Amino acid sequence: MGLTLVEIDWRAPLECFDDIALVLLGTAWDYQDHAQDFLAKLDALADRGVRICNSPDIVRWNANKRYLEELADRGAATVPTLWLDDVDRAGIIRAMDEFDTDRIVVKRQIGAGALGQHSFSRTELPREDWAMRHACMVQPFLPSIVQEGEYTFVFIEGCFSHGVLKRAGEGDYRIQSIYGGIECDYVPSEQDLATAEAVVAALPFDRPLYCRIDMVRLASGELAVMEAEMIEPYLYPEQGPQLGEKMTKAILTRLTDLP
Repeated sequence: MGLTLVEIDWRAPLECFDDIALVLLGTAWDYQDHAQDFLAKLDALADRGVRICNSPDIVRWNANKRYLEELADRGAATVPTLWLDDVDRAGIIRAMDEFDTDRIVVKRQIGAGALGQHSFSRTELPREDWAMRHACMVQPFLPSIVQEGEYTFVFIEGCFSHGVLKRAGEGDYRIQSIYGGIECDYVPSEQDLATAEAVVAALPFDRPLYCRIDMVRLASGELAVMEAEMIEPYLYPEQGPQLGEKMTKAILTRLTDLP
């Protein structure tokens, strides 16, 4: 069986997907601003019998970062987090007091690529009238993100494929390349890989086609999950030269399993 890749905008009419055997979510990097429309489109495609990877159920669970609470309940190590409907300047100060820290990071609960993310310190607080104006998550700033970097573990069909070390550019803490971050090959230790595999095992789904686990090291030395990306993650093929072969094999297996 050969494969042909066709690129279709997720906003295209449903009829454009009728001859597609499997929809592989790729670069839908604006879904966070149109989450309900995006989920509704996936549901409509599924209702037409279109196979979607990852499935609408996984996407719905993964779209809001509060899934990290469930992973924590299932035993995964996570970063301490306050989950808030919104936060203002006074809330930032309270969060610093609660975490006993001088610096925090604020992220959108539905977001991607560090867009809309902020970092504040006691000496650099937001202005008096500032507010996040989104459901958000507030976390203590972890120095290791700058000192050591963020670790990425790519899994295909639940099996580890390759690792990536992402480091922030000079003068920044964000590791995304659009902010000057850099990526390099990373071969995890047995202990770090086992920690990432435990996160995959804690997922409430069987075998997502692809999954990217992003982790950062706590002061204790243990890796903690920052995100489990299963919607539209960049999978770093530069650091995983066998990724294409692994993905093709996985997709062919799923197509063969179609009723």
